[in-house]
Amino acid sequence: MEWLIWTGAAMTVAGLIGIFWCIRRVIGAKRAGLPQHELNAVVQRVVAVNLAAFAVSALGLGAVVAGLVLK
Repeated sequence: MEWLIWTGAAMTVAGLIGIFWCIRRVIGAKRAGLPQHELNAVVQRVVAVNLAAFAVSALGLGAVVAGLVLK
């Protein structure tokens, strides 16, 4: 089950990269001094990516745990 551990670790890293991208995107939008309605639009678009990144990261962690249990 070593492949499950490595696949899960890769998924977790991909999810974390997505989460950090979301953080950088929102911070950049706030620093740009956008009006409130434009900032809200940016945040709304980022929320979907953020939720997907968290889901991928959680599934990856679950795969790592399952791989360790089955090993």
